[in-house]
Amino acid sequence: MQCSKGGDDDLVFKYAAIVVSQVESKLDDIARAVQAALIGEFAEIGGHGELSELLYDAVQGNLDAYIPAIRHGISLEHIRAPASGLEHARRMAQRGVPANTLVRGYRLGHQSLLDAVVAEIDELRLESELGLDVFRHLSRVSFAYIDRVMEEVLSTHQHERDRWLLNRNRVRVMRVREVLTADGHDVDQLTESVGYPFGRTHLALTIWRDESRDGEDLAGLERFAVRLAEAVGSGHRPLFVAADEATAWVWLALDADTVPSALTRARAFVDEQTDTPRIASGIPMSGLVGFRASHYQAQSVRSAVIQSHARRACFVAMTDPGVEVAARFCGDLDATRNWVAAVLGDLAQPSEGDERLRATLGAFLRFGSSFKATADEQHLHVNSVKYRVQRAVERRGRDIAADRLDVEVALFLADWFGEAVLA
Repeated sequence: MQCSKGGDDDLVFKYAAIVVSQVESKLDDIARAVQAALIGEFAEIGGHGELSELLYDAVQGNLDAYIPAIRHGISLEHIRAPASGLEHARRMAQRGVPANTLVRGYRLGHQSLLDAVVAEIDELRLESELGLDVFRHLSRVSFAYIDRVMEEVLSTHQHERDRWLLNRNRVRVMRVREVLTADGHDVDQLTESVGYPFGRTHLALTIWRDESRDGEDLAGLERFAVRLAEAVGSGHRPLFVAADEATAWVWLALDADTVPSALTRARAFVDEQTDTPRIASGIPMSGLVGFRASHYQAQSVRSAVIQSHARRACFVAMTDPGVEVAARFCGDLDATRNWVAAVLGDLAQPSEGDERLRATLGAFLRFGSSFKATADEQHLHVNSVKYRVQRAVERRGRDIAADRLDVEVALFLADWFGEAVLA
């Protein structure tokens, strides 16, 4: 048994070099054992065939870098992550394996290395204090090595993940735009190339943030879309396409039993959330025709919401009262303004007095010309309602009996778009 008083650095370094030499002699077996342990714990980082061998090369590459650092006292500032380790990180990013899984994998591999080190120290039968000093030295260097290498590995993973998502989104955008603008596509080929079941019933959404969040928007919107799809009961990952840095087009694939409740469940989920993005929704429709139609509905709803003079709910669907009317008129607000003015006359002025008259007349028409129901809804006396209705008709300049429907629509548009459509 070798004895030491401890603190003899030269002796510690000497036996540390002996230990890593012993580890090196068993490098292939240790690397294979670590590979098997990693695959057993995290199947997604090992896979099969080429990916499995790449994992082995990454493990061996890290061991090959660590051992010379101990044997020759190489400063860790000069140590770089092995090329095989960086390539493995890229492949993991491409497969959507999160960075946290890589971190846990490296920790497990590190623990396997330390177990091998302890076994070799035991084989040397060193005096306990010397053996502990040798282990401390090897452990300290290994932790420092892992910290340094992990920075490079995680940076590579993040860079590749960003690049992969960008390229994948470009392909998706190209294929989706083809579907939106042309017929004659093969549903099975589209499903295979995009990874979304185009033959299903589709609920299209447009999701956006009113204000940019310095690049965090799209990732956050995609996570929100995934959760929303789960809440609706879709058995598929949503199709998510970035329209710009703060806006996304989303399609939820629905089965027959989830179609009737899809909008209700989506709205309920949104209402339960905090810090919710804005969502404009189409109507569930089937096939490629429905894929397009529901999307164009969602786009129209978004345009109507954006141009509304009042802030609307976070979730607005084409089926909500009045939304389809607003969507149909928002494309040309100049023409809408001219039509509103022609229907309402002086009642289309943007004054507070006319605004009150429009609100009372609109309620009066909605409640079937009931003065009492209008008074209850507006918290007014019945006589006040009668006066406002009469005054509104006077401001209009003619009776409302002949074109009652036009008046209702014009009043709704004035309420929705505000001064944008007032004279």
